[in-house]
Amino acid sequence: MAATPAPRHIRVMMAGLMVTVFMGMLDGQIVATSLPKVVTDLGGLNLFAWVTTGYIIAASTTTPLSGKLGDLFGRKRVLMVSIVVFMAGSLASGLAGSMQLLIAFRVVQGLGAGGLVTGVLSIIGALFSPRERARYQSYLAMVFAVAALAGPAIGGVLTDGLGWRWVFFINLPIGVAALLVLGAWLRLPPSGRRDPVVDYPGIALLSGAIVTLILFASWGGSRYPWGSPVIVLLGTATLLLGALFTSVERRAVEPVMPPHLFRDSTFSLCVAVALIGGAVFLGSINFLALFVQGVTGASATVSGLVLLPMMFGLVVSTMVTGQVISRTGSYKWFPVASMAVGLVGAVLLSTMTAGTSRFSAALYMLLLGVASGLSQQVLMIAAQNTAPARDIGTATGTLTMARQAGSALGLSVFATIFYTRLGDRLPRYLSPELRAELGTSGAPVSPATTHGLSGPLAHALSRAYADALSPVFTATVPLLAAGLVMALFLRNVPLQKTDRSTPAAPRTEAHMAIATEPDKD
Repeated sequence: MAATPAPRHIRVMMAGLMVTVFMGMLDGQIVATSLPKVVTDLGGLNLFAWVTTGYIIAASTTTPLSGKLGDLFGRKRVLMVSIVVFMAGSLASGLAGSMQLLIAFRVVQGLGAGGLVTGVLSIIGALFSPRERARYQSYLAMVFAVAALAGPAIGGVLTDGLGWRWVFFINLPIGVAALLVLGAWLRLPPSGRRDPVVDYPGIALLSGAIVTLILFASWGGSRYPWGSPVIVLLGTATLLLGALFTSVERRAVEPVMPPHLFRDSTFSLCVAVALIGGAVFLGSINFLALFVQGVTGASATVSGLVLLPMMFGLVVSTMVTGQVISRTGSYKWFPVASMAVGLVGAVLLSTMTAGTSRFSAALYMLLLGVASGLSQQVLMIAAQNTAPARDIGTATGTLTMARQAGSALGLSVFATIFYTRLGDRLPRYLSPELRAELGTSGAPVSPATTHGLSGPLAHALSRAYADALSPVFTATVPLLAAGLVMALFLRNVPLQKTDRSTPAAPRTEAHMAIATEPDKD
């Protein structure tokens, strides 16, 4: 067994992995800030939503595939290729001369983005023992938080100071730094198959199912009614492609999602709980911001401050969880606590009214952040703990995809609940005089914030928004209750300080320490 590398080696290597994740997470935040300027420059207002939608579809498609390709061809190689593709898409997006070209290049960027987080988590899973993973994966929580908090500000500064194209160009120096660090310092034991067999039918069917699912979730209840032919066709296509994919995977030599992973109850439960966590903890974030701005009348800046406790709770609970798991090797009760604390937070959020103070709202959001941090990395560790070393990338990609799918579905369902309720409440609270005032204020019929509006108009909209948001948070309660029941059935397979070598262990390969010479990946 190779000697364990010096701490400095680990620090530098982890810095490269964290920079990679930061680049991918930052992109979504800064691009959203620049979109109004993009439309002003390139036109194509009717297409601008596809700048984001195309990226999400591409990234969601390659998320599970990159994990499998890493298992087949080498995890370092696939991660480096993902970074290069992401940078190429970023460069091309920054040079785009039309909205159509920008959308096409954003798809390329998304293809690379799907392999960034999955690749990093797979590499951490391959390099470190189960207990060590908890500690190193917890560091990524800081990266997520910094990107989420700093992203809008960085996007605004770049767009106003240098132009919107720099929100894409900024990825180039970050990507180069990541490539140089990882190329020089990342050492992996050989992980690729000697004669890899690619499951092309499985890739095609899974990609098709993901595309139709994302479109179903994005368009249902917003662009098209749920009962419209388009949405029904997308839903039917998703189910049909999913059924065909399941059938193909049972016969594939190297399936994209090996059925044997799902035969382990712990893995299946982790995927199910991750799906619920994605719907609640990620899908509801936009509505938390909407409450702060639309109900309490906060400005965008103040809204960011009110949301800070939630991010603080997520980071602290993730770090503490990682340290505790690293010392004890036990993880079972963290997902249980996550669902339980989230359930309390959701119930409190559902009681918020137009009279709820920002301080109270921040406390409730703090609970939701703590709940998210208690399970975010734990489910990944538990899922990786059930998988053979040869399938750790596949397990990582599958769980990441489940969280993304839950987020997309949750956001779509919650948006339908909100807008349906809002359409019922606005006529009750807006008198003809207030409707006229709203029309002459230059604001949209349903502004995202009441900041700057007259007192009576702001009060009426605040009550309408509060009434419309309450059922959104109420809808998360049964989801979290179901997640709590599932989490209780998770088996606690002890995490060892070194990889398990006993016959009963889910992983059969000995711990692979980082080699001191360049890897063959």
